[in-house]
Amino acid sequence: MDLSNLSSNWRKLQTTLKKSRPVQSSPKSGDQNGLKRKREQLKINPVKSSSLPRKKPRTDKVMAPNGTVPKETASIGDLETSDNGVRPRPADHAASDRINAGLCTTVEIGRYVAIDCEMVGVGPYPDRESALARVSIVNYNGDQIYDSYVLPQETVTDWRTFVSGVEPKHMKYARSFQEVQADVANILKGRILIGHHISHDLRALKFSHPQRDIRDTARHSAYKKMQGGTGYPRLKVLASELLGFEIQEGEHSSIEDARACMMLFRRDKAAFEREHAKRWPAKPAPEPRENTEGQEKVRNPKKKKKKKSKK
Repeated sequence: MDLSNLSSNWRKLQTTLKKSRPVQSSPKSGDQNGLKRKREQLKINPVKSSSLPRKKPRTDKVMAPNGTVPKETASIGDLETSDNGVRPRPADHAASDRINAGLCTTVEIGRYVAIDCEMVGVGPYPDRESALARVSIVNYNGDQIYDSYVLPQETVTDWRTFVSGVEPKHMKYARSFQEVQADVANILKGRILIGHHISHDLRALKFSHPQRDIRDTARHSAYKKMQGGTGYPRLKVLASELLGFEIQEGEHSSIEDARACMMLFRRDKAAFEREHAKRWPAKPAPEPRENTEGQEKVRNPKKKKKKKSKK
């Protein structure tokens, strides 16, 4: 027997066995590796992004009256107070907002509309005197119907940007007061109007709306109770406590405020209508006249004056 061949074959067999045999770690080393993995998971395990407050991107642009988006204009995130994690918005509506787009012809208006206006200060006492600078209207579903900047008819002495969100640069693409007034009047005609302190908005627009067709969230008794029964509740407080989201954190958005008014109305619509019916009862229908068959209305002929006969 050739021992040299035997030894070479044995070495090959040993090498093959080593490759096929799994490497087993000692229990001690395995436990250590397990602890390391657990520690790494605790350190690396990320918080879900959905639970983190983050700023929502707003890609909407300021529209020029001709429907175009000027290149030099900023996005809505620059024009309005952006979300900082504490101020959620109804994203399904906010994503479709188009600032200064005028009348949206693709959205059905419906019977109920909510309005909100932004004002700027004018005259020698800008803290007392106001002029219309922006108008927004939404429908019953909260969809934007109308939004426009308005050229004030008086000289602006205080833009109130920290509240109104209106700046001088926006007037470059604003519509005239007469055009906006006509547009809004056409939208409101024959519809139920919802707003907060709506008399202020109508005064700024310089026209009236039938009181029978107005629902004011500031005057609703159930909401006034939140103020202790005295005075009127703030829209910001109502939205926070009843709707569960924050508005008016810094600069106001008239679209957002109008949407909040509509949501407050819808939240307590039945009570709104009951309260309104007491104040403005329905007009009684005229009673139909009884007409019997075979009889016709006979008008009483005027009595002719008898002519005196000449004697």
